[in-house]
This record gives sequence, structure tokens and C-alpha cells, in this order.
Amino acid sequence: MKVMHLLPSLSSGGVEQVVLELCEGLCARGVENVVVSAGGSMVPAIEATGARHITRPIGKKSLLTLLQVGKTARLIREEKPDILHLHSRVPAWVGQLACKRIPAAERPAIVSSFHGFHSVNAYSAIMAKGDRVIAVSRCMRQHILDNYPATPESSIVVIPNSVDAARFNPSYKPTPEWLDKWYTDYPELKSKYTLCLPGRITRLKGAPHLGPILSYLRSKGIPAHAVVVGETKKGKEAYREEVQAGFAAAGVADCVTWTGHRRDLADVLCACDVTLSLTLQPESFGKTTLEALSLGRPVAGYEHGGVGEQLQLFLPEGMVPTGDTQAMAELLEKWYSTRPVPLAPIPAPYRREDMIQAHIDLYEELRK
Repeated sequence: MKVMHLLPSLSSGGVEQVVLELCEGLCARGVENVVVSAGGSMVPAIEATGARHITRPIGKKSLLTLLQVGKTARLIREEKPDILHLHSRVPAWVGQLACKRIPAAERPAIVSSFHGFHSVNAYSAIMAKGDRVIAVSRCMRQHILDNYPATPESSIVVIPNSVDAARFNPSYKPTPEWLDKWYTDYPELKSKYTLCLPGRITRLKGAPHLGPILSYLRSKGIPAHAVVVGETKKGKEAYREEVQAGFAAAGVADCVTWTGHRRDLADVLCACDVTLSLTLQPESFGKTTLEALSLGRPVAGYEHGGVGEQLQLFLPEGMVPTGDTQAMAELLEKWYSTRPVPLAPIPAPYRREDMIQAHIDLYEELRK
């Protein structure tokens, strides 16, 4: 079997990580994978799985990208994939239009994955037009049903994103050498009650909510310190400065450490006392929260989206009414004395092998 994945690029990000994990798992099981994107820092990792990468500018939001439709049609006819897997909106438009130029007998089956809550409009509707549409959570499935009623319910398949249980499990611990370097790099974290907020620096992640949370905890004599883990992408510098100004106004600027992007997130999650999810808009899944829960680390998050689904299953007491910073602060105050232990080990369908097998089953169904 041969699968061609279309996505905008291979820089850091959730979609890119899922495609990498799919390539690892599928190639290991004898499935040929071809990844088409504009390239990026993750290309070597993709190729190390045994997949091939073909560089094409198919993800830019520009009418000029439509010039790639004919080239993509030729590529599909040359490669002859059994499955065309679309992971993002612009590549989905390119892929769908390309397939219309190919004789029906030669077209691959089309699978699209809803990795996020896109704005609801005709542009986003392309993601609901695959032969099968993958929703990465139950709430994402409901989002598709509510907003794209033309999509047959039978074509929507829930396949959650996953964690590698061999790596993310309660027995995992950072090495002494790693911890020494961590506290050498960030000495301000020693003997603190550390609250990790992982994710790229965007409005979606809710970093400003750390201000009132830290203020409350500090007023109670708790040495709380936030650790914001994620890159500030080009164009988001002004937002980060806005958030920092808010922390300064709240008097907690010295209680926040910004680490930038880290490739050792498992160690960081273990080193911190609690992982937070503060998104005001629901996340489609919430991969880093599942990783923290898999490591046996407590997670406190707003009770919606994919994170709410995870907490309902693994740590219900970590659910907080959306946007209620006071309730969040009071929960963290309680956990300062006694931190809970999530359900472990992570069960199906959240394990990596479950996700890979579910994709293979879906692809095989479409080949029949």
C-alpha cells in the first residue's frame, strides 16, 4: 500500500508531528509513504522513517498556489498512491482539484484529517469532502456534524492523536545530568511550585491568564512560577511583548520563565509540578496535555474540547470552568499540598499503536 500525505510545510507544529508519527508507524509496517510539502526543519526526520519527501509549494494561502494543481495531478499519476491523505486546507484544495483532472479509474481514495477547529466557511469545508474524514476527538466529530451537514455521518471516523507509551509513561524520569542542566539554565525554578504552559506563543494558548493565577497563589504565600514552553513565531513578537507587559502590570513578571521551543518536552513536563491548558477556544485534541497525563503528571485545564475529553477520562478533578482563573488558582492552591495522580497507563485508543492501526484499517477499507 502507498500513501501520499499533503501538508503545507514541515516546520514544528502539531500537524507536522502527527504526519511524522504516521510515517514512522506506517513505514515500520510496510506501508510506503510519500510526503509532499514546502519543506522545513523536519524533512530529515521524515526521511529517517523511510518515507520520501517531495518539495512543492502547496500550502501558501495565495491564488498562485492554484498553479500547483496541474503539477500535483501529474505527480499523483506518476506516484500512483492508493490513498491521498490531506492534512490542511490549502493542500486539500490542491489535492482535490488535482484529482478532478485524473481519470476516475486512476484516482486514489481521499482521506482528510480535521486537526483543528478551522473557521466555518466554504474555504474550510474542503476538509469535510474526503471519502473518509478523520476527526481527532469526539468534539471534533460533533463540530463537523454541526457545521458541515452535507458530510455523511458514516464517512466520519474518530481517530485520536496519540502518545508513544514506551516513552511517555509514569516510570519515565529525567536523568540527573538533565536536571542539573535544567536548574543551571533556569536557577529561578529551584524550590518553586512550577506551572508549565506548553505550546507556541499565540492568543489561542491563553498565556495572559497566568497573571491572575500567579497573583493569587503568591498572595497565599505559595512560591508559584510559570514555565512557558514554546516558540514565538515570526509575526508574534508583538503579542509576546503584550503578554509580558500584562505580567509586569500584575506584578508577576519575575514569576515567569520563557524557555522557547524545546525538543525535550517529556523531561520538562516531568520537571514541572503541574501542566496547564488555558485555551479559551477549545482545542481539537491537546497533545501535550495527553503527554503530561501519560507521564503521570497532573494537568489542570479548561473543561472543553479535546483537553476536556482527556481530563474527563484521566483526571476529572483537573477540569475547571472555561475562563475561570479564580477557580483555576484555587485548584492549584489545593494541589500545592497534595497533587493528584492521573489514571495510568494510558489505555486505547490513545496509544501510538492504536492510532497507526486505526489508519491502516481505514486505508485498507478504502482500497477494497
